[in-house]
Amino acid sequence: MRTTVKGKNLDVLDTDRRYAEQKVQRLARLLDDRSEVIVEFSVEHNRSADQTHIAELTLLLHGKPVRAEARAATFHAATDIAIDKGEELAVEHKERPRTRARSEQAKEIQRSMAVGATESDEGNGHKSVVKVKRFAIQPMFEEDAVAEMEELGHSFFLFVNAENERLAVLYRRRDGDYGMIEPTIGGAYTPGRK
Repeated sequence: MRTTVKGKNLDVLDTDRRYAEQKVQRLARLLDDRSEVIVEFSVEHNRSADQTHIAELTLLLHGKPVRAEARAATFHAATDIAIDKGEELAVEHKERPRTRARSEQAKEIQRSMAVGATESDEGNGHKSVVKVKRFAIQPMFEEDAVAEMEELGHSFFLFVNAENERLAVLYRRRDGDYGMIEPTIGGAYTPGRK
């Protein structure tokens, strides 16, 4: 994520620049390395005193600009408001394409699970894999995985953990809480280990 802090017809003080750069780091979890964040400060003197300082935040997400603007008595206060607005917009932007894909993916998974659960090789009592389902998965945080699993009504959910970019399986425990399985390559398997 690249960050640029600049002034529109003014020189930005080092304290304001550092403050903005520090606050922009809140957005790092929502953005990738190709994203760019531009914070532009300006002053508008014909406003009331508590709205003279303007912070305009522009996020370039996958080449598309997302903008948030805030006015306050200081650049620090305007930066805080703009970052909050920018964070909301980034989450909405990130969720939009996934929401549509999730509902289609959820329907397909439910269909495949319903078919797979009823089919087995009954001739010799041996059960076999009768269907293989492949689907695209998006990195997400644990909270999002819990919400998705609940929305689907499943007792488990396979996802890529956005925190460590590793495959994980979220499951509902008998006590109502959730458990998570994070496979590792190598190492010994220990049955019943919690």
